[in-house]
Amino acid sequence: MKNSTKTLLALLCCLVCFNFHLLSQHENKGTWLGLFIGKMNYQGDLNPSSFKFSHSKPTAALAVRQSFNRWLSVKGGFAIGSIEAADKYNRDYLKIRNLSFYTTIKEVSLSLETSLLDLSTTRFTPYIYGSVSLFHFNPWAYDNSGTKTFLQPLSTEGQGLSQYPKQKPYRLTQLNVGFGVGARYAINENMNFGVEFSQRKTFTDYLDDVSSMYVDQNALLQARGAKSVEMALRGDELPGGTAYPNHGEQRVTPSEMDWYYFFGVNIEMKFSTFAKLFGNLNTNNSAAIHNLRCPRNVLE
Repeated sequence: MKNSTKTLLALLCCLVCFNFHLLSQHENKGTWLGLFIGKMNYQGDLNPSSFKFSHSKPTAALAVRQSFNRWLSVKGGFAIGSIEAADKYNRDYLKIRNLSFYTTIKEVSLSLETSLLDLSTTRFTPYIYGSVSLFHFNPWAYDNSGTKTFLQPLSTEGQGLSQYPKQKPYRLTQLNVGFGVGARYAINENMNFGVEFSQRKTFTDYLDDVSSMYVDQNALLQARGAKSVEMALRGDELPGGTAYPNHGEQRVTPSEMDWYYFFGVNIEMKFSTFAKLFGNLNTNNSAAIHNLRCPRNVLE
């Protein structure tokens, strides 16, 4: 236990005091491993505004970036986070719907990135990128009794019912396109730190399970049961209540697709450094630490 504690302290120290070659001697080529931690938000029918810190949720991502030269990189990554929204925070005239939703989003992405400055000489560069992602979502809400209820199977807008052939069930796994901007600072030739903001344009209006119109209450009741009617309109839970609308009345704006956003910080380490560091630690902890030129008195 004592040796493990010393090794951990030494490793933490190494992350602060890497002593490698001067930054100007490299061209920022190679493979990089990255960790992103930040916030996630969505824009749609239950939140018409763009990114808001007040209603954002935690998100994290792992990525591998292949830098071909000083300017161009390709990155693949996996991200997971959550989004939520509720009409009680919405525009005044929409509060009466009293709808809400939550969902976890899992995303696998591939992006092409361009740096705007030469990191090997400036030590800092802004960058921009475009991406294509495959993502999964599954909206849910709490019902009257506080039970977590998934919304897609309830067909709250008549999706999949024979009476409404134009109302197609939505897929829970879809593609999106992304756009991002960021800034990267080279701590040394083997480690970078940065901040990033990005947005994802989806091709669905159902991240929040809300897209078009109300359908006939009785048809919905017969096809999907009382729970579907309950979750299609929550206004009756408010003081004074709200009668279920007539068939065809507009529920939301159907012409606008949903978006989601990321904002946070990331740290990158060269894959060769990562492999050498942890490969050596697995075979010879003390030797690996000393080879990284960390203070020797940490181990004494």
